[in-house]
Amino acid sequence: MYNHKIRHLALCASLLALSIASSHAAVSSEQAAKLKGELTPMGAERAGNADGSIPAWDGGFTTVPAGYQQGHRNLDPFAADKPLYTITAANYEQYRDKLADGVQQLFKDNPDTFRIDVYPTRRTAAAPQYVYDNTFENATRTTLENDGLTVKNAFAGAPFPIPKTGLEVHWNHLNLWRGESTDTKYKVWTTTADGKRILATAAVDYGQYPYYYKGESLASMPDARYMLAIQLAYEPAFRAGEALMVHNVLDHVKGRTLWQYLAGQRRVRQAPSINFDTPNSVASGTNFVDENFGGTGSPERYDWKLIGKKEMFIPYNNNALLANKDEAVMGTRHVKPEFMRWELHRVWEVESTLKAGSRHAVPKRKYYYDEDTWGTAILDGWDAEGTLWRTSLSTPFAAPDIPATVNFCTGFFHDHRTKAWMYNCALGDAGDKQYAIAERRPDTYFSPQSLLRMSGR
Repeated sequence: MYNHKIRHLALCASLLALSIASSHAAVSSEQAAKLKGELTPMGAERAGNADGSIPAWDGGFTTVPAGYQQGHRNLDPFAADKPLYTITAANYEQYRDKLADGVQQLFKDNPDTFRIDVYPTRRTAAAPQYVYDNTFENATRTTLENDGLTVKNAFAGAPFPIPKTGLEVHWNHLNLWRGESTDTKYKVWTTTADGKRILATAAVDYGQYPYYYKGESLASMPDARYMLAIQLAYEPAFRAGEALMVHNVLDHVKGRTLWQYLAGQRRVRQAPSINFDTPNSVASGTNFVDENFGGTGSPERYDWKLIGKKEMFIPYNNNALLANKDEAVMGTRHVKPEFMRWELHRVWEVESTLKAGSRHAVPKRKYYYDEDTWGTAILDGWDAEGTLWRTSLSTPFAAPDIPATVNFCTGFFHDHRTKAWMYNCALGDAGDKQYAIAERRPDTYFSPQSLLRMSGR
């Protein structure tokens, strides 16, 4: 009996130690107080940098321009800005400490056509007050458990505004603020190395974010789902009528759920295989599913290392990109430089490496997350031989009516092996409803039965 009790106590102690080891604690109230002083309400450094090339954050961009129409994201509030300087293949070496590896590779691959026009840095990121309030509360109550797969006690704000680990930064990206409910009309274009352009998908997307429901609370958050989304394809002809639906969750032990409707089968079925390094059918397989929108899905197959913070040139405030037709801005091997706005911002640098015993086509990645929005600015990936293989660029746009700088929508993907590339979630052809604020729909709208009705129309 005595030995049995000793073994029982030892087991309890081991389980307690394991629980503590796999859980990341929230910060202290003294640390959280920084969110009302030296840090912005979302956790970025409030001050500018030493030489003034990055200004102080002054509340973000919340002034709706005259003549603005709801849903239109092509009204450039900074059209009068001129580039401060230009980086080309001839001079990029002197800026390499502020350039991601993938961007340097684009200079090497396209020395005559690729360039970066660097504009004045404008820290446009903003959110409603209730998001700031909840971010402050999250700082002292939110924990990361189950080896980083479960976020506990987070609601309606950055879960970890003062992060201590790379995975905490990544969870901030997954739960970034981009509105409460949105309608988006977009296209996905793929381009081969010789410039052959193909429309992979044209679709409408209905997105809803229970995590950010205004007027709700942590206690009422339904089923710990942070995003509900339905994509209905209408072009090209062979894809018309196809649909996808996803419920993204804060607990990847239970796992997110995806459903798919294929017109030829006329039924909705769960699609667990649409995950990780599955080729992305929406982009004709050009990239992988978990590379979309700066990184999506479960983080379970990687170890995440927080390297630190640095200054970097990243695409930012790209409203002008959306003011032109999709094909007008697309060159042979990359977007035409005159349509891209780059700025100097501080980013969090995180490296993910494949866990022992896990499988993935991309064993190493580097993420660079914008400190103001928490969205991934640039994502680079290496193959098993250690060769740079893949680069994703996000192109955030200012949306003062939300208010937000939306960093989870448009962007570009480049395959450095094949030189194929993709324009993802292109909004230039969308007309009057590029990224529109929508009325909150009942959660039943995002059900398999509802998906079947919508797909059958």
